[in-house]
Amino acid sequence: MRILVADDHDLVRETIAAFLKAEAAADVATAGSLAEALLAVKENGAYDLVLLDYNMPGMNGLDGLRQMRAANADKPVAIISGTTTRALAEEVLQAGAAGFVPKTLASKSMVTAARFMAAGEIYAPFQLVQQKAEAASELLTPRETDVLRGICRGQSNKEIALDYDLHEATVKLHVKTLSRKLGAKNRTHAAMIARDRNLV
Repeated sequence: MRILVADDHDLVRETIAAFLKAEAAADVATAGSLAEALLAVKENGAYDLVLLDYNMPGMNGLDGLRQMRAANADKPVAIISGTTTRALAEEVLQAGAAGFVPKTLASKSMVTAARFMAAGEIYAPFQLVQQKAEAASELLTPRETDVLRGICRGQSNKEIALDYDLHEATVKLHVKTLSRKLGAKNRTHAAMIARDRNLV
């Protein structure tokens, strides 16, 4: 697994890189600015995962994320940040980031998050997902909860439709609606949120 860690704070950058090298046996490159990170991708090819500091030079908010996503051939790009708010996490994920990773995350959790994102999944810290899901769980209809239960069992829309005597198109609509309510990027993410919050 090839990872690029870009952060303008030397200690933070080197500490995260050391975690990933030691615990994930990853091949880790580092950069101190967005320009350096973009140059690394240009010279070395796309990385399996790029971790970008939200506040480092050249980022201009989420513009840096967009630039890196284009440069990294659509492979996962995540934001790391010292500021951890639900609003920022949501903004980052909506902009297409593979995840939002607080710098305060424990080393083993950081490694787990990196593996998760490199595998194509979306990562957000549990506390932020929890806040979102607590509100969302009150909004799910009984039928949406049934469909979510099916998703958690790994069933297809067709299988869920058969179980609950629904049209497949209706199930598809429920999946779309409940995913929006939960703030889930895909079915796997919806199931993860449901399990974390005991929604089903």
